[in-house]
Amino acid sequence: MARGWESKSVEEQQSEFGKNSGEKKGPLSPEDEKRLLQRQSLELNRARVLEQLKRSHNARYTEMLNQELEQLEQELGFLTK
Repeated sequence: MARGWESKSVEEQQSEFGKNSGEKKGPLSPEDEKRLLQRQSLELNRARVLEQLKRSHNARYTEMLNQELEQLEQELGFLTK
């Protein structure tokens, strides 16, 4: 019985995702597409830096990663404006 509830919840989540992703207003302009790709790239780099920070034990390397993280967050801030 628990499996039935679990799979039903997954079904509901998938249908919600389908509804939300289907609400696109049309094709993106080349400029919007470029900004979206830049944002995705920055977010992936940010995730990579955060993961490396978790594993870093070297103080100088950690400082370098913190500076890189700060730079990435600034660039993400400019893209959202």
